[in-house]
Amino acid sequence: MATYNDTAVVLRTQRLGEADRIVTVLSRGHGKLRGVARGVRRTASKFGARLEPFAHVDLQVTETRSLAIFASVVTRALYGKALLDDYARFTAAEAMVETADKLVPEEGVPALQQYHLLVGALHALAGTAPGSARPPGILLDSYLLRACAVAGYAPNLAACAICGQAATTGFFSPASGGLVCAHDRPPGSVAVGQADLAYLGALLAGDWPATEAAAPAQISQASGLVAAFVNWQVERGVRSLRHVERG
Repeated sequence: MATYNDTAVVLRTQRLGEADRIVTVLSRGHGKLRGVARGVRRTASKFGARLEPFAHVDLQVTETRSLAIFASVVTRALYGKALLDDYARFTAAEAMVETADKLVPEEGVPALQQYHLLVGALHALAGTAPGSARPPGILLDSYLLRACAVAGYAPNLAACAICGQAATTGFFSPASGGLVCAHDRPPGSVAVGQADLAYLGALLAGDWPATEAAAPAQISQASGLVAAFVNWQVERGVRSLRHVERG
């Protein structure tokens, strides 16, 4: 059985038997992994609290024919402690880890960009990185667009997603992949102006200074468009988004 070390973010956990857990993580070197953490639900466990969602940890992984075994855990950051008392930030983090889980569907396939993006977003949500002063909804919207882009689902914001004609205004259609012109817009499209597209572009680029001039109504509309876009792109949608507190 091969054994290796990796760094990872805990995405979710589930109970296994009386004392164990199955833990799903997004790792730096091996993509998404599922493994058994034995005895972590016992009171005397040395690293049970280190394998909670949002935790950033160093893992020792032993491969087996079925699930891997997570034997040794060293904490880098327990972001959950900084998020539990803030509903808006906690639900934003839940949506982030669920999105990462769904955008990296295959286990063991490297996903370094997704890993770095998730770690940076959790850093910011927990107040330990540049951008931390931003409202959690804005941090979440930026993360969602960038995570989709890394997965190959970047929204079209400069040209019609159907005919390819360049435009600075038009309509936004999640099902069509972003901006659409008046001629090609499908039912349910939302009108967007130049400022709206610029704001969405700033979120996609992680350009925080460029988001500062956005009005509350513009931010609210953009959040709705981002959520609809992500739910369309991600199979079965991101259920945590329905619980996210906006504003």
